[in-house]
Amino acid sequence: MFYVYIIKSGKTGEIYIGFTNNLKRRIEEHNQGNSISTKSNSPWELIYFEGYKSEKDAILREKGLKYFGRALGQLKRRIKNSLLI
Repeated sequence: MFYVYIIKSGKTGEIYIGFTNNLKRRIEEHNQGNSISTKSNSPWELIYFEGYKSEKDAILREKGLKYFGRALGQLKRRIKNSLLI
């Protein structure tokens, strides 16, 4: 399985969108400071993920969320309460 995920910084409230084939390991890497883009804002909490059988589908979804505001806006409306916690 391949996963597109959203994590939220417990320090700043910033969200980060990523893609992985091992969700548990990737979240641990973010919290251990092994990712340059999320290193300074840990701890990170998983707030949303989607699973895909196809790696290509997961990559396309991640790009859609990162680069097209409409897709991310729709998702944020769906998970608005999870973003507030």
